[in-house]
This record gives sequence, structure tokens and C-alpha cells, in this order.
Amino acid sequence: MIIGRKGKRPHSARQPSLPGLFASPAPTSPASRRLATPHEQAVEVARTRLTAAAVLFSIAYLIIAGRLAFLTLLSDTPEIPMAHQEISDSVASRADITDRNGTVLATSLPTISLCADAKKILNPDEAAKQLLATLPDLDAQKLNEDLHGSKHCVAIKRHLTPKQYYEVNKLGIAGLEFRPDERRIYPTGNVAAHVVGYTDIDNNGLAGIEKQLDTRLQEQPEPATLSLDLRVQTILHRELANAMANFQAEGAAGLVMDATTGELLAMVSLPDFDPQHPGIATDDQRFNRDTLGVYEMGSTFKIFNTALALDSGAVHVGDSFDTTHPIEVGSQTIKDFHAEPRWLNVAEIFTHSSNIGSARMAERFGGARQRAFLSRLGLTEKTSIELPEVGTPLVPNARDWGEPTTMTVAFGHGIAVNSVQLAGAVATIVNDGIAVHPTLLKQTVASNHIAQQEHIITPHTSAMMRALMRLVVTHGTAKGAEVAGYMLGGKTGTADKLDSHHHYTANARLSSFIGVFPLNAPKYLVFAMLDDPKGNAKTYGFATGGWVAAPVVSKVASQIGPLLDLPPLTPDMEANAQRQLMKPLGAQIVDGMPVEEGSNYAAAESDSVQ
Repeated sequence: MIIGRKGKRPHSARQPSLPGLFASPAPTSPASRRLATPHEQAVEVARTRLTAAAVLFSIAYLIIAGRLAFLTLLSDTPEIPMAHQEISDSVASRADITDRNGTVLATSLPTISLCADAKKILNPDEAAKQLLATLPDLDAQKLNEDLHGSKHCVAIKRHLTPKQYYEVNKLGIAGLEFRPDERRIYPTGNVAAHVVGYTDIDNNGLAGIEKQLDTRLQEQPEPATLSLDLRVQTILHRELANAMANFQAEGAAGLVMDATTGELLAMVSLPDFDPQHPGIATDDQRFNRDTLGVYEMGSTFKIFNTALALDSGAVHVGDSFDTTHPIEVGSQTIKDFHAEPRWLNVAEIFTHSSNIGSARMAERFGGARQRAFLSRLGLTEKTSIELPEVGTPLVPNARDWGEPTTMTVAFGHGIAVNSVQLAGAVATIVNDGIAVHPTLLKQTVASNHIAQQEHIITPHTSAMMRALMRLVVTHGTAKGAEVAGYMLGGKTGTADKLDSHHHYTANARLSSFIGVFPLNAPKYLVFAMLDDPKGNAKTYGFATGGWVAAPVVSKVASQIGPLLDLPPLTPDMEANAQRQLMKPLGAQIVDGMPVEEGSNYAAAESDSVQ
């Protein structure tokens, strides 16, 4: 090699133009390019064709990708990739049902249902065999009939689970189709079963709120908000179930109500059922004892008898009545099972739950006033609560409302109502006499102001009744209902039970207690009733309202008070509040109330006549 000046390599001599490794490069200009051999020509043609094919594939890919992007991002109705599926309109979603705090009580979830076009099934016998192996709960005979039939879409199974859908889809049987469906779900189970109700397989309401608000739930997407508070509902359910078990009762019922708005925060009927599977429940489990059942409420009716007596002016709180001897009226005998050997004033009659004293008070105002008053309280007509399962009260005809009826109705005998009616009437009595209408729908401030206030009794009479209800807990038949710091008061009831022929059953009773707290500013009403409870060792064999129902109300009130931002009063505050509460009765009445150590009126209460 020869190196020239400045280290630059000189141009080498041109290589000879020989074919092979050392041949000179071919000209790059298309015009000047020449294909030397037929082989090179063939290679060039193949390259051109491959290039054209690649361009065509690229264009096709871009078209397909663009179409997929449009369907995925811009289309309003995306397809559901399911084998053998016949695309149909989407299933309309049923609105949720929630409690007052937004907790879901009923909702709808999308599901898949399996149907078959029998005309497309190539081998019905083999298809039936494979389906039965995958879905063993199918009816074999019906399945064979369906697959051998001629229907284009016969339902095979509703609401497949994801695993079932996968397994059926994997079979690859022509003629099977998957359809979008919807299933109603009840996350809280049986806790609020009688209120919420249930639907059929096609999501049509069959009971409870589901039936009452069926059209609204189908047509409006917004949830239906109930007045229930699931926390309160759970507490009431637990305490009633415990009492029912402890006293071997046939059933139980109870509710918690806002005593000013009428909103039901809880309503429980036992035994209950699973709304997810209502078909396996018995008639007794589906029966709503709170609304459909009407019962003689016993001495709880003395609240209304006493309120009417005082409000009408026919009786004054200091008036006394002879309760030492039974009353013979018509063919009936009215007596007290804890008779006092002396005359009793109104406060003592109410506190000791005297049937004789209540009947004597009713004589003062008469049957016409009594019937009219009970009517104004909503106790003679069917209640308007938002449920389809509502019983009609059993009320004597006006023409039969003579002296015997007047006297027995005074202590809840001879008239039957449901729990909701009783609660609404008692709430009216303690709410300064302003009518309270029970509801299962959450109320707004605006809706409360729309309702015109109707005064049934005067605020002064209401104040006296609150004081008397407090005395029942501090001195009378419901000492077991006391809750420290909550000023709870109420009235017990123990009524003989009617059978299906409206005859009284020996040694069978309905034991109840209705309580309100705090009585110095009534806010919540709690009712508990046990159907034919049996006394036990802890109750010394007694099963009256004071022994079995009053403690239930006490337990519920002690738990829901703090939960609902109602802290208990301190002992000093409670003592001062109680003094103020008792003022409408007068010091003479309050100070004259006997306190008998060792006496338990709860053990002897009964509201029967003979």
C-alpha cells in the first residue's frame, strides 16, 4: 500500500468489472438499472407482490381496529360476548329500597338466564343428558319435553351463577341461548322481611314495600327510602327473638316509632322468613303480626280511657272510685286480679291497672263519646300504613255499643286493633295531643310542615298523661321497664287470647308494654308484645306484660338512646326533670302515691271479664 501526502490514502486502481465478489456496484438509477438474469427478475416480482400484500393487510387492520375502537369507545350499546347468545333489549332495573341512612335493604343484580330454541337442537336427548350433568337440579322430564318441543325460546334455568354459565357455555350446544336477566337481592336477610317484602322470579312485588310501591320501583330509578333505621331494626329484632325464646312464646311483635313524626324506625314480627326464599316459609312466618294481626290490646287501652276521661272534664285527676267490689254488667263480671280494699283515685287506677276503676270512669263519659274519641285516634278504621298486609280492626257496631261494651272497651276488652294503630294513638296522646300518623317512608322537614296539625286532646291533658305513664314505671306494673337517665314511662297490657273462632282461650294471653322516652320531651315510642308467653323461674312463673314485655322495651331503649344521639340524663338532671314532669298532677296526688315494698303489681295484671 502507498501512502500519499498528509496521510491520505490515494485512489486505488479500478478493479476489473468481473462477475462475482469483486464486481463493481450496479447502477442505482432506476432508469439505468438492468436485471442481469431471469432469476433476478423473478425475485423482483415476488418482492413487489409481497409489498402490495403487506399494504393491503395494513389497510384491513386499520379498518378493523378503527371499527373496534368505535364500538368500544363511542357506541351507546356495547355488545356482550356470549356464545350462542341472541341479543335482546336490556332488562329494566328495579329501584333499590334503602333504610333512612342509605343502607341497602333490597337491590337488583344482573344475571344470565338460559333458554333453548328447540328447533335448533340437533340431538335433544344428548343435549338433555349434558345439561343434566352440568345443572343437576333441573327437572329431567320437563327438560326433555322442552328440548323435544317446537318453541323458539323456552326457559331452561333462570339466574345462572358465573360457574354455571361457564360450564353450559363450554358445552357448545347449538340452540342454547343466554339472555340478560335481573335478580332481586335482600342483603339484610330476614331482619326486615315483613317490611321490605319480596318479589316473584320476574321481579314483580308480591309482599311488603315491594308490592305496595311496585309501580314506583319499576318506573323510577331513584331508591325508595324507608323510615327504618337498620341499626334500630337489628336491636329490636334481637331483643324480641331473645324474649320469645326465653318465654317459649308462639310469636312476637314490636316497633320503634318517632313519637312526633310517626316515622317507624323499626318494625319486627316473629317468626319471620328469608325474603330470598319466601316459598319455603310457612303461613305463620309470612304473617305480619304488626299490621295484619289485630289483637285485644288489654290495659294499654287505659291510656285512651283515662285521656278521654280527663280531657272531657267528666273526671278530674283527684276523683276517687270504688274499686273494692266486682261490677256485674249484663252477663259479664268485671273484676281486678289485684284488688285494693279501698277507693282509688285516677292516678292509682292507672298505675295499678284497675279494670273496675277504668270501667267506672267510662260510665262518666258514656259510649258515644268513647267511640267518637277512639275514631279520632284512628282506632276504628283500617290504618293507612304503606303496606298491603293490613288488618281491619274488630270494632263493635254503634248500635251494640251499650254500657257493657263501654265498660269493657275501657280496659281493652271487646275491641281489636293492630300494633301500628296502637302506637300512633299513644304517640298522639303524649305529643301534646297533636295527631301522629304512622309511616314507613322517610319524612322530610317540608313534608312534615305540609300536614295540618290536628289536636285530639289539650296539651294539659297530654302533660297529665305523660306523668301518669311515668308513675306506671316508678310505682306500678312496669318497674321492669326502668332505664336510668331516660325518663321512660308507659303502660302494660295482658289480654286473654282469642282463638280462630273469636273465643277466649284458657291460660293463653297476649302480654305487651308500650313505652315512651324521654317523657319530659317525648321522642321515641317502643312497643313489644309476646304471643302466649310462658313464665319461668326468673319471673316466678308469671307471664304478664310487666314481667315479659316491659324488660324488652327497657333493653331496646337503653341501646337505641345513645345510638340516636340521645344521651341519658345525669341523676340530678333526671330528678329535676321528673319533678317538672309530675307538676300537672299536683303535689297531693304525687305525694299520696303509695310505695309498697315487696308488692309487684306486674304479677297480677289481667284484662279479662267473666
